[in-house]
Amino acid sequence: MVFDQNGVTCSIKPQQITYIVPGVYNFDHTGLTDFLQRAQENLDPQLLEFAWIELLEKNKPVTPEELAEMIYGRSDSLESYCAHFLLSQDEIYFSVLESKGSRSIYSPRPTEQVEELLRRQRVKEAEEKEFQEFIQLLKSAKKAPSHAKPPKSSWLADDKLQDKIGSLEAYAIDAWATTDQRKLAGTILKSMGLQKTSVSALNLLIDIGYFPVHVNLDLLKLNLPTHHSEAITEAAEVLLSESSDIDAVRRIDLTHLKVYAIDVDEADELDDALSATRLQDGRIKIWIHVADPARYVTPGSKVDREARRRGTSVFLPTATYPMFPEKLAMEGMSLRQGENCNAVSVSVVLHPDGCIAEYSVDNSIIRPTYMLTYESASELLHLNLEEEAELRLLSEAAFIRSQWRSEQGAVDTTTLETRIKVVNPEDPEPLINLYVENQAERAMRLVFEMMILCGEVIATFGSQHNIPLPYRGQPQSNIDVSAFAHLPEGPVRSSSLVKVMRAAEMNFRCPVRHGVLGIPGYVQFTSPIRRYMDLTAHYQIKAFLRGGDNFPFSAGELEGIAASVNMQSKAVRKLSNSGLRYWVIEFLRRQEKGKKYNALILRFVKDRIASLLLVEVGFQATAWVSEGKQVGDEIQVRVEEAHPRDDLILFKEII
Repeated sequence: MVFDQNGVTCSIKPQQITYIVPGVYNFDHTGLTDFLQRAQENLDPQLLEFAWIELLEKNKPVTPEELAEMIYGRSDSLESYCAHFLLSQDEIYFSVLESKGSRSIYSPRPTEQVEELLRRQRVKEAEEKEFQEFIQLLKSAKKAPSHAKPPKSSWLADDKLQDKIGSLEAYAIDAWATTDQRKLAGTILKSMGLQKTSVSALNLLIDIGYFPVHVNLDLLKLNLPTHHSEAITEAAEVLLSESSDIDAVRRIDLTHLKVYAIDVDEADELDDALSATRLQDGRIKIWIHVADPARYVTPGSKVDREARRRGTSVFLPTATYPMFPEKLAMEGMSLRQGENCNAVSVSVVLHPDGCIAEYSVDNSIIRPTYMLTYESASELLHLNLEEEAELRLLSEAAFIRSQWRSEQGAVDTTTLETRIKVVNPEDPEPLINLYVENQAERAMRLVFEMMILCGEVIATFGSQHNIPLPYRGQPQSNIDVSAFAHLPEGPVRSSSLVKVMRAAEMNFRCPVRHGVLGIPGYVQFTSPIRRYMDLTAHYQIKAFLRGGDNFPFSAGELEGIAASVNMQSKAVRKLSNSGLRYWVIEFLRRQEKGKKYNALILRFVKDRIASLLLVEVGFQATAWVSEGKQVGDEIQVRVEEAHPRDDLILFKEII
C-alpha cells in the first residue's frame, strides 16, 4: 500500500517499484511536498559528469547510495533519492549494468559513446529550439492582421521552414509522403493547441496567410502542374523565334475571306474561326479554320512531351493553366485579329438539306476579321445587318445542319451552363462574376454545329485516306427519344436523355458512328492548343497533307496516348466541376438571405426529393418539393444553408 502527498492510498505491484528510498522512518505523507521541493534544489546534472569522470578512470560501477556519497558527501534519504533520480533520468553518462527489483547498479559509459550521445543531444536541443522558434512564427503570423501577414514565399525561403510548412500542407490535403511528415505535422498542431485533423491544418495555413481563404484543395491534391518549367519555357521561345514553316509552300491564301472567331469574352487562346459564302448555285460553302500549333511543335519534342503529360489546358474560375507555355500559345499558335495566321482550314459545301456535298482539308493562311463573344455575335445576328451577310450564312448553315442531324437520329442535349470568373481570388472576399449561358442560343448553336461539322469532315477524310485518328463514337441504340417527348424541350428533357446515354467509344483505325450527334464519324479537331488528342489529329492530318502515309503515330500508339491523356483529362474535368461548384455555392452564400430563385424540376430522386435546375444560376441541386408538383414544373426556392468548403448547399421550396 502507498500514500501520495494528498494522503490518497492505493495498491501497486512490487514489480512497479523502481526504487525504495533508504533511511525513511515514521513516514508522514504530509512531508512529501517539502521533500520533493528540497530534492529539486539538489538536482544538478553537472554533478553526474564529475562522478562519471572519476568512476570511468576507476572503471567502477555505482549504486544510487554510493553516488550520493560521492557528489553530496552523504547518503541519507534525500541525497539517495536525488542520486537515484539523476541516474534514472540520465541518457548520457551512465547505463544500467544490473537491475534486481527495486535496486539498480549503474556503469559509466565509454568516452566515445558519451561524446556521440552529447553530440546527438546538442543536435536535438538545436532542433527543439528551431521548432519552438517556428511555433512562435506561426503564432505571430496567426495574430497579425491580413495586410501584415508574411508572404507565402517567406515560408519557402529556408529548407527547414519549407519542410515544416510542407508537412502541414500535406496534412491538410491528406497526402503526406512519409510517416515522419505526418508525425511532424501532428506535433506542430499539438504545439499550437489544435486538434490533429486536416481541417485544423487547413485553417492554420489560412490563418497565417500561407493559403488564401478560398484555396483550391482539389488542385493541390491532384498535384497538377500550374507553371511551365524554365526548360520548357526556353524551348518554347526557341520554337517561336527559330522554327521554320515546312508547310509554307502548301498553304493556300484565304486572307480574302471574312473570318469570325467566336468565343467566351475572357478566352486567352483562340483555336478556331469561321467563314462562309453562298455559291452561284445557291449552296452554302463554309470554312472552319483551326489554329495550327503543329506548325511549331513536332511529335516527341520537349514541348510536345510536356503537352502530352498535361493532356489538356485547365480552366478554373480562378485561373487558367495552359497546355503550352503562354507566350508560344498566344503569340505563335493562337488566331489573332487583323494578323496573318497559320491555320488548317476545313472547307465544306452543304447540300440544301444540310448533308455534306464537298469538302477539303488544307494548310492555310487566314486573317481573322472579328473576335466576337457569344453575346456580341448573337446581337449581330439579331440586328440582321446587311454588311454581316457571312455571319447570317453561318447561322443559316447551322440551322440546316441541326435539322439534318436531327433527321439522322441526333439527340438534343442543350441546357443552361454556368460560367464563373473570380477576380482577385487571393482576396478573402473576391469579386465573383457569374454568367449563365443558354446552349440553345443562336451564336452558341452556330459554333456548336460548325465544330461538329468539322469533326465529321475530319473523320470522313481520315477514313477515305486510311489515316489512324482518335475517332469518337457514341451508341444511341438504347435511347428511345419518343419516350421523352412528353417532357418540356430544353434542360428538363436534356437532363433525362443524358441520364440514359451510354459512354463514348473510341477507335483509332476507322470512324465509329456517333449516334447522339447523328453523324457517321467524329474526330475532335478544333482545339489543338487546348487538348492534346486534338493535336495528335493535327499531326496525323498534316503528315498526310505533306504527301505521304508516314504518320507520326500508328493506331496502337494513338490508343496508348489516348489512355493516359483521357485519364488526365478526366481528372481535370473533375477538378473543373468541383471548382465551379465551390464558387457557385460561395456566390449563393453571399446573396441576400431569403432571396427567391426560380427552379425547374428535372426529375425526382426519391419520394418528393427532386433534382432542380436553378434558372438564374444554371446550377443543379436537390430539394424536397410539395405534393402535386411534376417534372418540368417551375417552383421557387431559397437558400437555407451554404458552406462551400464543406460542399454543402441546402434549398427549401417557397410555398
